[in-house]
Amino acid sequence: MDTGLDGSVAVVTGASRGIGLATATRLAAEGARVVLTSRKADALDAAVAHVVDAVPGAEVTRVVANAGDPDAAAVVVAAALDAFGAVDVVVNNAATNPYYGPALDISPSQWDKTFDVNLRGAHALIREAARAGMADRGGAVVNVASVGGFIAEPGIGVYNVTKAALVHLTRTLAAELGPAIRVNAVAPGLVRTDMARALWEEHGDAIAARFPMRRLGEPDDIAAAVCFLAGSAASWITGTTLVVDGGALTRA
Repeated sequence: MDTGLDGSVAVVTGASRGIGLATATRLAAEGARVVLTSRKADALDAAVAHVVDAVPGAEVTRVVANAGDPDAAAVVVAAALDAFGAVDVVVNNAATNPYYGPALDISPSQWDKTFDVNLRGAHALIREAARAGMADRGGAVVNVASVGGFIAEPGIGVYNVTKAALVHLTRTLAAELGPAIRVNAVAPGLVRTDMARALWEEHGDAIAARFPMRRLGEPDDIAAAVCFLAGSAASWITGTTLVVDGGALTRA
């Protein structure tokens, strides 16, 4: 199926591993020129090498930037324009969860970090991309939320609050930025990533047994959904959140 992504320019945050790296690789395979961004230069270099190895001839560049830095979005968009001349797709995948415990016990600094990376950073990158020409040329945004944005869970309540807010930000910006820019989200369930390792490493099989699909997610499961929403097959879809969780919410 022609996704319409060939020749487009896609920015992927949190792209050095997990869902972000899988998404960057799949976008490159669809012909997109991809800007990978995350905090660590060494990890980004390895990620770029992975994409080029997986997709020979891929046009890829990288930008070291912290999604929680209020100035990072402008730096990333400027680098994309310098490398490829445009931004057509934004994938807000970067996320953090520096705190585990009761929501009332989180420290102010942990609260701020969680919101800065998971919500403020996404908002800033969309704003900068829109102002840099996406609002005129058209494009697509895909925010990586979480099924946690729909349910209450012990220990990761504040993280889930940021993801619920990201879902609503998706709807809000879809209404404001259409028809030029489509804004959607994916809400992954439990995926085998390093970030979620504490949740699945010891009890993953038992957790998966409770899902209708009887397995945990893999990064490419989410990458496939992101590319669908970014591509032409989703041209009449905006403001929605696609749950990709192996049916986990049917048991919630």
